[in-house]
Amino acid sequence: MGFVKEFKEFAMKGNVMDMAVGVIIGGAFGKIVSSLVDDILMPLVGKVLGNADFTNLYVPLSGQEAGLTLEKAREAGSVFAYGQFCQNIIDFLIVAFCIFLMIKGMNNLNKKKEEEPAPAGPTQEELLGEIRDLLKNK
Repeated sequence: MGFVKEFKEFAMKGNVMDMAVGVIIGGAFGKIVSSLVDDILMPLVGKVLGNADFTNLYVPLSGQEAGLTLEKAREAGSVFAYGQFCQNIIDFLIVAFCIFLMIKGMNNLNKKKEEEPAPAGPTQEELLGEIRDLLKNK
């Protein structure tokens, strides 16, 4: 029973819950980035490069005929499919850049908090002077 209690204490700590929320949001963010790359960026890049469809870019390794879709080429034999890999690299770079911006923003917020001076209160000498004056008046 000690193991279960220990695990429950670990799981209920704030950091674990924060991490769980981060993983869930990260998964959803990854889907958004994938859609951005697959549905918006890569079609534009493909159009600029002469109507290239990056998902179907491959090099046939088994003598397939030219002009097949990637799926049909895979059915016919081995292929070196580099188009999807290029899209995944772009996905990664966008996610990494967004994380960089978030961390940079958080670091700037922490830096500003550190730079704010503490509210100025009376000095030790002023407090001692007030105590002295109070004792004199008694």
